[in-house]
Amino acid sequence: MRSDAGCQVLAPTDGAEAKPGRSQFARPQGRAPESALALEPECEAEGQRRRLSQHVHLFREGDPAVQVYRLVEGAVMLYKLLPDGRRSIVEVLIAAGDVFGISSLPIHDCSAETLVAGEVIAYDRTAVERSPELSRRIVARLHTQFCAMHDHALLLSRKTALERVTSFIMHCIPGRGGFGCPGPRGEDDSALIRLGMTREEMADYLGLTFETVSRVFSELRRRGAVSVDSHGRLCVKDVCRMCELTGAH
Repeated sequence: MRSDAGCQVLAPTDGAEAKPGRSQFARPQGRAPESALALEPECEAEGQRRRLSQHVHLFREGDPAVQVYRLVEGAVMLYKLLPDGRRSIVEVLIAAGDVFGISSLPIHDCSAETLVAGEVIAYDRTAVERSPELSRRIVARLHTQFCAMHDHALLLSRKTALERVTSFIMHCIPGRGGFGCPGPRGEDDSALIRLGMTREEMADYLGLTFETVSRVFSELRRRGAVSVDSHGRLCVKDVCRMCELTGAH
């Protein structure tokens, strides 16, 4: 069964209660704060805001690449299909400001599907090309995303199954595990998150099989590193300990 929220942190790290109805998505490791990469109002005026439901395709591989998108809220996965139907999820976007839909070809080289309900800003490709300021800010954002893709390439080429799954879990915990991580929050260094991706989707993203992902989660539960409540939410008992399992330290 699919979850109704993606990579959603349900317990803010400062101990304050989450505001009802507002998703609190993780900022991927090593990324700059949203404010540092936000677009100016005049840049936003170039685009059109769109509210989207869960599991909606913004475009499919081979569609004309006439628009560029910026994530405002929610989560989007980019994936490619092989001729025999096998799927590879090449990027999971969960940070407000993430950009996608850019192609060097007149067609999209991958598909984009929302993992949860959310909002994007769609810019006509011609508007991006004629606006130096909008182009500059989009390129700055892409630089940040490229750095995150370096980490994902390392994950796929060198990390074990356990390290891949724990890296994905850490990816969903804001401000932890990457540059500027403040370390443990005292005696209670736990985090409660909702993984909106199915086991199959996680497997396609991490280069594993469904069975391997399930075995890793069973192993983490056996170790007492995580638990799953009746609502399907994942409780990470010790964030620093989880970070150690990623192989990054």
